[in-house]
Amino acid sequence: MSDLSACRLRPASFDDLPGWSSDDPSSLWPALTDCRRYLQSVKPYKPGALGLTAEDLMPLLDAASTHSPDNAAQARLFFEQQTRPFLVEPGGQNAGLVTAFYEPEVPVSDRPDDEYRHPFYRRPLDLVDVDDGNRPADLEAGYAFALRTDNGLKPYPDRRDIDQGWLEGRGLEIAWARSRVDVFFAHVQGAARLRYPDGRVRRITYAAKAGHPFSGIGRLLIDMGEISEADISMQSIRAWLAAHPDRLDEILWHNRSYIFFREAEVDDLTRGPIAAAKVPLIAGRSLAVDRQIHTFGFPFFIHAKGLTHMDGGRDFARTMLALDTGSAIVGPARGDIFTGSGDEAGELAGAVRNAADFYILIPKQAAERFV
Repeated sequence: MSDLSACRLRPASFDDLPGWSSDDPSSLWPALTDCRRYLQSVKPYKPGALGLTAEDLMPLLDAASTHSPDNAAQARLFFEQQTRPFLVEPGGQNAGLVTAFYEPEVPVSDRPDDEYRHPFYRRPLDLVDVDDGNRPADLEAGYAFALRTDNGLKPYPDRRDIDQGWLEGRGLEIAWARSRVDVFFAHVQGAARLRYPDGRVRRITYAAKAGHPFSGIGRLLIDMGEISEADISMQSIRAWLAAHPDRLDEILWHNRSYIFFREAEVDDLTRGPIAAAKVPLIAGRSLAVDRQIHTFGFPFFIHAKGLTHMDGGRDFARTMLALDTGSAIVGPARGDIFTGSGDEAGELAGAVRNAADFYILIPKQAAERFV
């Protein structure tokens, strides 16, 4: 669960932001436009415990709608004029932490055969949302989904149960993949591009989960002494799984969490998947945050000393928008960077696990509450 008890927002200036003067946030404008359109035509984003609301965000989005920066300097000046930065001090944590995620591309088929055997599933009808209004006393507070039965709500079957056939015969399959590991990592990422043998490309994105907490298999392999902590990455995990096919069940079933997907149209492959904020992600500029604390749509400036492989040897220092979330993203200074789609993006994402400073850029009128 998220803990805000020791978190503090410390007022800062843009001069305090390492790398700010060389950042180019102009690529954020499509996402700012998309967020504004969503808030105006659908509904406000749910506010996080920090207390920032969609109403606090709208002046920034309105200003962005009448401003089109011609270069990096103009884009930076816009944020300098419209917002005030605050360093997110996470209290009990030693420092903030960033990891990264991407949209995998997975070879699939419309029908199962000896080659394509591992399904992506749609949300089952017996999976129901759980909140404080319907939560049984014996269901842990962290469970947001449960199984509907004649005797009330129960924990939903987990990854092991589903891998062993719990959902077979219900017609929930979207497509079948060759690799069970590909399906697992699509679950971890929460989205995927599906490429069919005839060349078609479709998208799937997160629809729901079985409800069980996420348990990282990287940490398991470290604790078992199979991979050193210094060497852990998506690539090293995949290599270990490929070298130990007889232990797939043992390792994959450790993560009881199971993700269900919905199909999404691919109108423009140059744009990212639509994630939790209901707008397309922008590669390198979209951040998954703790939704219990932060509110979607707000800009952050992230500085990660030592994270250099994404910016040609320079420390990562970018303005980003909070547009997604994830069950492993817990804490006020914890974020997941979206690196894009496909194998190259996966190579970038798999090696990211770095300490980072988080600055939230709050529109000036709302910022007065935090000074």
